[in-house]
Amino acid sequence: MISTTLLGQLLRDEMEHPCFIPPGTNRSQSRTLSFLLGGFPAWETTRMWSAVPLCSMYLLALLGNLAVLAIVGSERSLHAPMYLLLAMLAVADLGLSTSTFPTMLRMLWLEAREISFGTCLAQMFFIHVFADIESAVILAMAFDRYVAICHPLRVRRLSHPYCLHPDVIKHAESDVRVHSTYGLFVLLSTLGLDLLFVLLSYLLILKTILSVATWRGRLKALNTCLSHICAVLLFFIPMICLSMMHQFIKHVSPQAYTFTANLHFLVPPILNPIVYSVKAKPIRRRMLRMLCQSDKARRGICR
Repeated sequence: MISTTLLGQLLRDEMEHPCFIPPGTNRSQSRTLSFLLGGFPAWETTRMWSAVPLCSMYLLALLGNLAVLAIVGSERSLHAPMYLLLAMLAVADLGLSTSTFPTMLRMLWLEAREISFGTCLAQMFFIHVFADIESAVILAMAFDRYVAICHPLRVRRLSHPYCLHPDVIKHAESDVRVHSTYGLFVLLSTLGLDLLFVLLSYLLILKTILSVATWRGRLKALNTCLSHICAVLLFFIPMICLSMMHQFIKHVSPQAYTFTANLHFLVPPILNPIVYSVKAKPIRRRMLRMLCQSDKARRGICR
């Protein structure tokens, strides 16, 4: 990247340069610090002939890299690490070529060798940035090839349409007992502990309800917990069944695994809003009010 020492030195040189414009001076009598670009001979015939291949190279760079970006972006099968890195390399190439070619073509076609200090500083910044990006992408591509060749991935078939820890560790080539024990410990220390406290809470609730004198009072108190009891049953019963299948039952059909996992992960998010909206009167009233307002607005639009 650009050295801060070099940048500071250039700024000091500009301020000390006799062509530097101090604030309040007449710009018609002075001009800012600038640089003269070199690298090409000044002969007219050579300059014009050199511009043709350079322009062709720039157009090829633009078309080629834009084509790579369009193909990788539109084709879903190419959304893999290697092709995404290739798209990043195309972005870096576009930035690097756009940072350099226009200045060269401007010098050859328009004979404009002079470049201002600010433009030169910006060009130097973008050249260093895109060069560093391209270097990093090439390094990432090298690591990707190393992993693909030296440590190739093996395709394993899972029992579920999503990744679960007990399902994944079955395909480990090492001893799975440590992983299985760790998974069971995490399950018991999180969800198992939560279930234990839920059961303890309801034992205390049941003790309080039984102390109520009338049956109507008991039913009323129990009715306030009904929606939460449904949520507890919907979440924990499939979870317990799924854990038992993975830990202790060795021969279970894949259909049973899939059905229980879907019941655990998909059914509660669907039914919880329904259960709570039916049992909670404020939510139910607000929902009915929103539906009525949307229906009235739709009728108004239709009119």
